Amino acid sequence: MTTSPKSTASATDLASVVDLARHPLDEPAFRTHCRRALDADGVLVMPSLLTPAAVRSIRDEGDRRQSLAHYTTGTHNVYLAPTDPALPEEHPRNRAIVSSKGCITTDQIAEDSALRTLYGSGAFRDFLCSVLGEASLHEYTDPLSAINLHYAATGQELGWHYDDSSFAITLMIQRPRGGAVFEYVRDVRDADAGDKAYERTGRILDGEEPVRRLAIDAGDLVLFRGRDSMHRVTPTEGEVTRMLVVLAYNTEPGIALSASARMTFYGRLG
Repeated sequence: MTTSPKSTASATDLASVVDLARHPLDEPAFRTHCRRALDADGVLVMPSLLTPAAVRSIRDEGDRRQSLAHYTTGTHNVYLAPTDPALPEEHPRNRAIVSSKGCITTDQIAEDSALRTLYGSGAFRDFLCSVLGEASLHEYTDPLSAINLHYAATGQELGWHYDDSSFAITLMIQRPRGGAVFEYVRDVRDADAGDKAYERTGRILDGEEPVRRLAIDAGDLVLFRGRDSMHRVTPTEGEVTRMLVVLAYNTEPGIALSASARMTFYGRLG
């Protein structure tokens, strides 16, 4: 597996962040169990992956640095693509969805943060490669996109969408008092085959299909295959802000998020 020069966290460092007794990341049997669960369900929840001390440390860091967050509220369609002028506005392809959040970026994460220890750990990446079926994982080369800490205050949400990437890796740091429920419908479309599943997508948007919900608590890691599975996070309720970390890797080296995407998500290039 190829890793970046930042992948220097030792086993001792990783043990200060991850509960390795509960989640023995280097054991083949454990990796096989996780891979089979992800393949069967399209999602893998690893409860309390982070140690309580790591959760507290990251939450405290998030509180201290929240004033640095870039907040956005915008509309998009489920496919995260430009609208199709050949179709009406109310068509599932064009229907406007609202998402809103705050975000701090990789360069705003402290050098001694538990997040950097986890993200840069070769053992952690080896585990991810094994479970995800990837030959290697590499960090983004731009200074913003590898580690993002998201904030969702009262009323903020992530609207229905499909992911562009084949997998997403998230860590819950602080669960709000209410709302902020991760909902999904598995295998709605087939992006590789070009099947956009407009009819079923429309039924989900109209609330006419049952959805699955994940119970996620502070310290839990989630691996989710969202390219073909439609998903959202409902609005946060109450005065406690939801904090969620996104750990972003690439399957090829030397990749940066595009300048336009960085401006849209972060309001700056670096």
